[in-house]
Amino acid sequence: MISLLTNQQAEQIRNWKYEAPYDFYNHDDSEEGMQELLNGTFYGCLNEKQQLIGYYCFGQSAQVPGGVLEGVYKKVALDIGLAMDPNHTGKGFGESFINKGLRFATELFCPNTIRLSVASFNKRAITVYKRAGFEYKDMFNNKGTSFITMEYAVSYKAEASP
Repeated sequence: MISLLTNQQAEQIRNWKYEAPYDFYNHDDSEEGMQELLNGTFYGCLNEKQQLIGYYCFGQSAQVPGGVLEGVYKKVALDIGLAMDPNHTGKGFGESFINKGLRFATELFCPNTIRLSVASFNKRAITVYKRAGFEYKDMFNNKGTSFITMEYAVSYKAEASP
């Protein structure tokens, strides 16, 4: 199930701690960080046991400041950001998690293109994104870290006429 992030879920996310080199993705404990998680663009993803396994965010919340400065987001596309609970990463759940997010984004926003940004060192995620149908588009830097943008072309199946 995917729904708007709750206060309780945002608190959980702020406590997620990734091991190096993925600790780059740890959230800060600031009030601004909490406000961002609750700004209406973040959606929690629950498993069948109603446990938070990850989240998706959309629009500007999914854009990296260095990419904005370098103009990589000028093309019209729906930006998606995503993260999984560190207890669920590296266990083969990534592809189904990204596919759930793609279906949700397609139903909610009806985009033609979905774009994401990922740190170039995150080969594990990049492999999953490629398997899901994303293609490499651009590269930029943010605070000394290299990022790439990848795009997914949404295909809508036409319904058969009666």
